Amino acid sequence: MRIRIVGAGAMGRGIAQWAASAGHTVELCDVRTEAVTEAVDFVRSMLGRAVAKGRMSAGAAAAALERLVPLDDPWAPGPDVELVVEAVREDLDTKAEVFGKLEQVLPASTVFATNTSSLSVTRIAASLGDPTRLAGLHFFNPVPLMRIVEVVPGAATRPEIPPALTELVESCGHRAVTVADTPGFLVNHAGRGLVTEALALLEESVAGPADIDRIARDVLGLRMGPFELMDLTGLDVTAAVIDSIWQGFRYEDRLRPSYLTPNRVTAGLHGRKTGQGWFPYGSEAPAGAAEPPVTGEAGRPVFVVGDDDGGLRDALAASGAAVETGGQASAGALVLVPVWGTTVAAAVSSLGLPAGRTFGVDPLPGAGRRRVLAVTPAADPAAARDARAVLARAADGGEPYAVSVVRDTAGSVAQRLLASVVSVATSIAERALATPADIDLAVTTGLGYPTGPLAWGDRVGAARMLALQRALHSTTGDPRHRPTRWLTERAQLGLALTDPGTAPGACVDL
Repeated sequence: MRIRIVGAGAMGRGIAQWAASAGHTVELCDVRTEAVTEAVDFVRSMLGRAVAKGRMSAGAAAAALERLVPLDDPWAPGPDVELVVEAVREDLDTKAEVFGKLEQVLPASTVFATNTSSLSVTRIAASLGDPTRLAGLHFFNPVPLMRIVEVVPGAATRPEIPPALTELVESCGHRAVTVADTPGFLVNHAGRGLVTEALALLEESVAGPADIDRIARDVLGLRMGPFELMDLTGLDVTAAVIDSIWQGFRYEDRLRPSYLTPNRVTAGLHGRKTGQGWFPYGSEAPAGAAEPPVTGEAGRPVFVVGDDDGGLRDALAASGAAVETGGQASAGALVLVPVWGTTVAAAVSSLGLPAGRTFGVDPLPGAGRRRVLAVTPAADPAAARDARAVLARAADGGEPYAVSVVRDTAGSVAQRLLASVVSVATSIAERALATPADIDLAVTTGLGYPTGPLAWGDRVGAARMLALQRALHSTTGDPRHRPTRWLTERAQLGLALTDPGTAPGACVDL
């Protein structure tokens, strides 16, 4: 196939490298001819690096460079061009102008694709004489390494174009997911669950950025915490995406932005690229703050309340903790409550527990060696230090647990992050913006989550996830936590969250 790529910036040159390496002839052009020269040099260096690392033979790299054709004029006639991929700046008028000019010089059979990450594909196509020829083809940076592409049909896109683009993408070694033309498409939309809830936790002073990141990594198994991720992406970019998706979905509560971000963006606290974000960066930046040492008395007796499956009680006993049995705690015992969507304060009130020495423990099984201790405003600090020491103990003299101390909140940190991730994903499925399989594929490939959000919810259990979200909603009164219909129905019917279910159309003979 002969492909013309308009725009030789970071995305355009990445797409060019990807397509040329896969055997396609690629015309690379830009209104700035020097940008094309720089892009070709960059692709040459990347292919050379691939050869040096043994990922590509020297012959294959040379052949790919032969297929990369620098083009002086983006609007040159191209009777053999089968596909155009536009990768210019993210501006509707600019993209419309590019396609308008291309429409004048390329055959009517040439398919147009825009690499937009946030603009409406339908609105871009509407500027054309023939809007049926255009679709979205959204790559992620760096293109050769991010092996996922969103195929986005506009409202007028010809039905044969999305399957053809999917076939092209997958024949070149990437995975393709078909996504509705909605704000954020799929990957950026699904990613809002993690960062918006992390910002909400920070707003409520539940924990600081470093502790939230540690819990996200060590309990949920994420490769990067949400604040690390925002610093890597750039808070200016993240905040703009959060706002645009929230506005695009008509101020949907579960996508609500935080008041924390606008001032930080204005102050230039964008993250790595500015040297300061949620954390400092650069050669002069201090090392990350170490966690405080465990100083409490690990031998203090503990009494566990509400541990239905006995998991926490058994784990503590195996570590050598002095776990009490019976109907109530002794006068000096620490009281630990595995909260699920509720607060420690509510347990203290409803069960008559001693406020000064009652603490919450997140019952989610951790991906790493970390436990989370929740303290109320009434907690005795000395008792809290002892509870932290008890939770740090490991069975059989193994590596001690790290223990994060956070403010009491409904569901604690990891539960709220997970509930939000699953909630946003089920909302996407509920609206039929993408199939369940494509949602999980896009999130694991595009965001690097350890498992897809729907499969993650299934691992916990749809009924238990529903109980969590109902508890969060009723405890806080915040509509951001309300359960989706997708989750509610599947919990009630015994279906998996990954199961697309039976659609009405399947029940009618056509």
